[in-house]
Amino acid sequence: MKIALLVVLGLVLGALGGASLGVGAGLAWVEIFKTSNFEGYGGMLVFFTFMPLGALLGGLAGAVTFGVLAWRDAEIAIERPPKAPRKH
Repeated sequence: MKIALLVVLGLVLGALGGASLGVGAGLAWVEIFKTSNFEGYGGMLVFFTFMPLGALLGGLAGAVTFGVLAWRDAEIAIERPPKAPRKH
């Protein structure tokens, strides 16, 4: 259950981060390639192309990253059993 919740958390955080990076990449694309802004074409390009692609890629990357981290954490014993006291 912990792994599934961390995957969902990674998906949400990755989608938010990816969307913001997608907006930044789209704005850079519009400025570098001098995309026409006739009737808001530049804005539509950024928010209907780059933002969803960034959110999709970021969500997948976040889910996979958090899932792998949670999976490895499940394999590693966090709390070790107490050792028996030594006899001197």
